[in-house]
Amino acid sequence: MDNDTASTGDGRYHVSTPGILSIPSSIATESTVLSPRAKQTYFKEHKVQIPDTEKKGFSFRVLWAFTGPGFLMSIAYLDPGNIESDLQSGTVAHYKLLWVLLSATILGLVMQRLAARLGVVTGLHLAEMCYRQYQKVPRIILWLMVEVAIIGSDMQEVIGTAIAIFLLSNRVIPLWGGVLITVVDTFTFLLLDKYGLRKLEFLFAFLITVMAVTFGYEYVVASPDQGQVLKGMFFPWCDHCTGTVLLQAVGIIGAVIMPHNLYLHSALVKSRDVDRTKTEKVREANYYFFIESCVALFCSFIINVFVVAVFAFGLFEKTNGQVYDMCIENNSTFSYVFETQDRTEFVDADLFKGGVFLGCAFGAAAMYIWGVGILAAGQSSTMTGTYAGQFAMEGFLNLQWSRWKRVLFTRTIAVVPTFFVAFYLDINNLTGMNDLLNAVMSLQLPFATIPTIAFTSNPQIMGEFVNGLANKIASITLSVVVIAINTFFVVHSVIYDIPHEWGIWLALAVFVVFYLFMCTYFVLHMIVSMGNTRLNEYQFVSKYIKCPEATDFGLSTQNFSSISTFTIQEDVLGTWNKK
Repeated sequence: MDNDTASTGDGRYHVSTPGILSIPSSIATESTVLSPRAKQTYFKEHKVQIPDTEKKGFSFRVLWAFTGPGFLMSIAYLDPGNIESDLQSGTVAHYKLLWVLLSATILGLVMQRLAARLGVVTGLHLAEMCYRQYQKVPRIILWLMVEVAIIGSDMQEVIGTAIAIFLLSNRVIPLWGGVLITVVDTFTFLLLDKYGLRKLEFLFAFLITVMAVTFGYEYVVASPDQGQVLKGMFFPWCDHCTGTVLLQAVGIIGAVIMPHNLYLHSALVKSRDVDRTKTEKVREANYYFFIESCVALFCSFIINVFVVAVFAFGLFEKTNGQVYDMCIENNSTFSYVFETQDRTEFVDADLFKGGVFLGCAFGAAAMYIWGVGILAAGQSSTMTGTYAGQFAMEGFLNLQWSRWKRVLFTRTIAVVPTFFVAFYLDINNLTGMNDLLNAVMSLQLPFATIPTIAFTSNPQIMGEFVNGLANKIASITLSVVVIAINTFFVVHSVIYDIPHEWGIWLALAVFVVFYLFMCTYFVLHMIVSMGNTRLNEYQFVSKYIKCPEATDFGLSTQNFSSISTFTIQEDVLGTWNKK
């Protein structure tokens, strides 16, 4: 199909018809356009159509059309790492940290809203925008940081799935066998992927339902004190909290807010056919995506509360000896788990011990149902992690791999170290990896939140949908708080878990300097994106940080709705400055 391009008279070109744009070599630069032949990951040719309704106001029919991306995003709040953090919270702090879980979920919603708005308004997801806004070296570093977060999350999902299979098979399938099975089941998902977008979204909805039913069953069986649950949820209190409890609170925030999830959500919203030439349609999409995100994260929050409350009721201030006696009384085949532990110490809970406890306390059915829930959590998170990795690669590098190659790349890196730990060490070492992985992913958080705030606060990118002053203050404040908390968590982990050898500490010092430098770089870029011109007077900023001039992407900051001929293409940027 031929493409019409027209100058607007202000030095910009607009694409008026869909198709492949022929770009002059003098114009096509790294900061302006992706490969015109690029293949997008997420159902480019099978977008969900949004119905036109004459009815003004809220429409369930329209909401149904927009429902999907938010629930896929919410799965990151239900991965095995989060579930383990939940059960440890209940074990260590009773119900006292439920308000922290609620606060972390709200913080996540604030950032997810910004990521979704970026994708809706510009038609470009966060990684694609990074490709246009950052120079090559920082962009590559940013991509590597995101990949580390994705691989770390994938390792947690492998661990969770392996433990679930170990429990469900009654120890017949060893842990290392479960790790290998996760390689096969991921490729099974790729077969389902071919049946269409809505069917895949129904699969994710089914897995979330499985988690709600299984963990909800444990909640009903345990029957915790409802008054204590509500008090812990809505009253920010923590009487007589020890350092361990405070560290667990930090761990909750680090586990809930996943850096790669912002990249994922900004891309998932592109699966809906939104007419971006009309202001009212963009505003409608933002509205319904926000409602869907609220509902999805509310569901994930309730499931997390189920887990916290069950173990707050059952394992808080329980010793290994008490649980062992309980297992012997019920003839559990897993009683050996607590037999080797110090009988006088409180239980150090994890996914495996949590399942064993449920079997000892409420019968074998409770343990197997727990295993099914963990399996669903691992499987669903694996699938969304695959998409996040594909989006990151195609956005940051303008590199399109087929899905099976992307899955093989991510899963191999995740499986190899996990397999060796499972094969040569015991399950305690395997579950202990989750704490280290949470610390690693916490370090990556600034490399998702800072770009998100920078781009959504840039009027040249967002037009009239740019963040207002309140949004800027709220998102920046929340990001600073979360990043500070996560930094404390990482520092604590380093001090107490890393061997005190000069070589290791020297390497850590070098990494810290590099890490702080990159964070400073992206913060300066964010300040410039928000319109601060004084920084451009500094040579370093103007040469290495200054945002490219062509950043409006066809969204006129003066009159958005007047651009009637412009359609943002998913695989090509249709607006740039004349060189």
